[in-house]
Amino acid sequence: MKTFNTILLGLTTAAFALSTSAAVAAPKEIAVIVKTTNSNYWQNVKKGATASAAEAKGYNMTFQGPASESAIADQVSMVENAVTRKVAGIVLAASDPDALVPALKKAWEAKIPVVLIDSLVADSGKRYYQSFLSTDNEAAGEASAKALISQVGKTGKIAVMSYVAGAGSETGRVGGFKRYIEKNSQLQIVGTYYSQSQMATALNQTTDVLASNPDLKGIFGANEPTAVGMGRALAQAGKAGKVIGVGFDGNEDLKNFVKDGTLYATAVQGSYSMGALGVKTIVSLIEGKKVAPFVNTGVVIVTKANVDLPEAKNVLY
Repeated sequence: MKTFNTILLGLTTAAFALSTSAAVAAPKEIAVIVKTTNSNYWQNVKKGATASAAEAKGYNMTFQGPASESAIADQVSMVENAVTRKVAGIVLAASDPDALVPALKKAWEAKIPVVLIDSLVADSGKRYYQSFLSTDNEAAGEASAKALISQVGKTGKIAVMSYVAGAGSETGRVGGFKRYIEKNSQLQIVGTYYSQSQMATALNQTTDVLASNPDLKGIFGANEPTAVGMGRALAQAGKAGKVIGVGFDGNEDLKNFVKDGTLYATAVQGSYSMGALGVKTIVSLIEGKKVAPFVNTGVVIVTKANVDLPEAKNVLY
């Protein structure tokens, strides 16, 4: 009996050791939550995040986002659910600067590190995240304005086709564009239109703007779906190359619009880098390492002159 008990004790101890080892070895979840999954831009972010997650041993990445960038309540729920299931870290592109702050506070209270990418939250949420990786959106807006002025000159009418009013990236990007125009030209901005990041909405809005402003000289589309809709409207109205268009982001449609002259230029962010560096940064935080509070992931103004050069190919997707 003693021998049997000894064997049983040994088996129990071994089973406990295996169970403990399995628990320790279980991958830690990194939740990457973006503004929407229905965009090539965010899918390129996913590619970067996936590549970094594959290199990080002991981690499992999940990737999600709402059906649209305007579905802010859905994104808030995704962050709250990540906190509830006690993920190891969160990489977030916030759709709204204010609405996400309470959810980030919950992450902070649960001691879950957070890295923001693409868009900031309001100042009230500063203590709840540890690093921000993004294009310098104000500088990118200024660069877009400079590109437009180089082609249309400093007088006449232009239009701004934006996406979600008040989003962190939108505030910096469109704000930077407008301020540069106002300080460095006499161009009149006939209106700012918000597509809610819906390509079809941007197409219809641009079609209306072109019809009601036959003397329009230039137009700026401030994110991927908006710029694609804008480009299609220019082509359908026979205004490609006549009304100078500058887009933002760099999917296949926008690259082709630049190549065929529908758009003069598009400003392309390092979306792959945002995903890749976002995951690397959250892993560093989880492992107790110091990280930079801000990382500028850059922007490239892509025109016919450089669209086939490495500087553009490295950011187009």
